[in-house]
Amino acid sequence: MREKSLKKVITFNSTTDAIGFEKYCHSNGIPGRVIPVPRQLSASCGICWMLPVEDAASIEETITSAGLSYAGIYELML
Repeated sequence: MREKSLKKVITFNSTTDAIGFEKYCHSNGIPGRVIPVPRQLSASCGICWMLPVEDAASIEETITSAGLSYAGIYELML
């Protein structure tokens, strides 16, 4: 079994927002991946972006400067 670690999770209001965020991250070398929204959270579209918390230092600034849309940003043990 995989050991849990602290992750940053970004939720979205729509699948379109999530896919746009994924494309932006892949194009700009931002680590992470799309996963189903963890049970502890809820989001309209059902998918979220997860990345290691140590790689997320400037993610909020990146999101804002790129004009990307999101619903919430959380830290969870996953």
